[in-house]
Amino acid sequence: MILNPKQSDELDIDCFVDSDFAGLWGSEDPEDPTSVRSRTGFIIYVAGCPVIWSSKLQSEISSSTMHAEYVALSFAMHKLLPFQRLVQEVAEMTGIKMGKSKIRCTVWEDNSGAMTLANMEPGRITPRSKHYGIKVHWFRSKLGQPEDGNIQVKKIASANNLSNIMTKGLGKLVFLRLRKAMMGF
Repeated sequence: MILNPKQSDELDIDCFVDSDFAGLWGSEDPEDPTSVRSRTGFIIYVAGCPVIWSSKLQSEISSSTMHAEYVALSFAMHKLLPFQRLVQEVAEMTGIKMGKSKIRCTVWEDNSGAMTLANMEPGRITPRSKHYGIKVHWFRSKLGQPEDGNIQVKKIASANNLSNIMTKGLGKLVFLRLRKAMMGF
C-alpha cells in the first residue's frame, strides 16, 4: 500500500461522509427489517492518509435521503471529535507544526439538505427535521468554534465523495477511480 501524506505546513483532517438511503430495498427480502435500513460510511484522513473508516447499517430507519445523510454525518462526528483532540495532543507532544495553532478539520458532505441543516445555527430546525432533531443535532454547536478546532461542513460533488466506496455497490470503473483517489493504487 502506498501512503503519501500531503506535504503542508498544516496538519489537517478531512472526513468524507455518505449514506445509502434504504440501499437493500428491492434487492433483499422485503419482510427483513434490515432491507429498509440505510448504510453509513465515512473515511477520516490525517494529512491526506486514511486512518479511520467505517461502513455499517444505521440503527434506525430513516424517512428520507436527507435524514439518512444527517444520521451518517452525526455518526461520523461521534468518531471525529475525540479523534481530532487526540491528533491535537499528539501533534503538541511531538512538536509537529500545526500552522495556525489549530488543526483544520473539514467534513465533506454531498447532500445539500444535510449540509444546510448542519450549518444552521444551533437551536434552529426545519419542519422536516424536527422529529430527529434531538438525537442527531448535538454536533452543530461544535461547528465553526475555534475552541473545538473550527470544524466545517462543506459541499462535495457526489461523484468525488470518496466515502461512496463504503456505502454503494459501484461499477468497476467508478470503484477503481475512487480506490485510486482514496488509497493511491
